[in-house]
Amino acid sequence: VQLQASGGGVVQAGGSLRLSCAVSGRTFQAYDLGWFRQAPGKEREFVAAMPWRGDRPRYADSVMGRFAVSRNKDKDTVWLQMNNLKPEDTAVYYCAAKTDSSPVTRISGYTEWGQGTQVTVSS
Repeated sequence: VQLQASGGGVVQAGGSLRLSCAVSGRTFQAYDLGWFRQAPGKEREFVAAMPWRGDRPRYADSVMGRFAVSRNKDKDTVWLQMNNLKPEDTAVYYCAAKTDSSPVTRISGYTEWGQGTQVTVSS
């Protein structure tokens, strides 16, 4: 499966952005989709995830109440709506897919990664 993330940009604190991740390839296969981010000098971290089987979305505590993840009916596009952005949200954002049964919050379970999109929040 191939993943293509887009929608990043520069925004002022308090603003909003919507990231998209287009999924192509073996879309008939069940997979969980996750969003991760990596800031300069920091490790890549979990942001949000949408499980394949309709379980509730999962969010990192740092974005709870501000970010929302959703998936279209055909399950070939996933979005990350980011509201009330803060300077600490500045990072490269990646979408990723996995097919195993590991928790959707666990980065090691994801085997397919998109190229990343830069989000910069100015104060």
